[in-house]
Amino acid sequence: QVQLVESGGGLVQAVGSLRLSCAAFGRIFSINGMGWYRQAPGKQRVLVADITRAGRGNYADSVKGRFTISRDNAKNTVYLQMNSLKPEDTAVYYCNADVQSSGSYSWTAFWGQGTQVTVSS
Repeated sequence: QVQLVESGGGLVQAVGSLRLSCAAFGRIFSINGMGWYRQAPGKQRVLVADITRAGRGNYADSVKGRFTISRDNAKNTVYLQMNSLKPEDTAVYYCNADVQSSGSYSWTAFWGQGTQVTVSS
């Protein structure tokens, strides 16, 4: 089985910064795309940013220029550096990874448990 473990959430004032981390553990043969999603109260979960195995990032318009996604393939870890935070960034942030488990030919999307980010004005 595969687990994604997130860390780095918390409470921060507007224009502050936070860095989220998400590490994948378990019977992993390979990880393809990794990403971060967020879900605000009463709203749907939406993509924040994702990154290919080669390191090419893709961002939601609302975070372009403020957030940076990166990954360390050797550590099976994805990061989200969040700068110039705004109150509207407040949400539960979830990481996601497309994983090929050891001994399997198929790919499965796994999710982290979520980490709360709260930005005060």
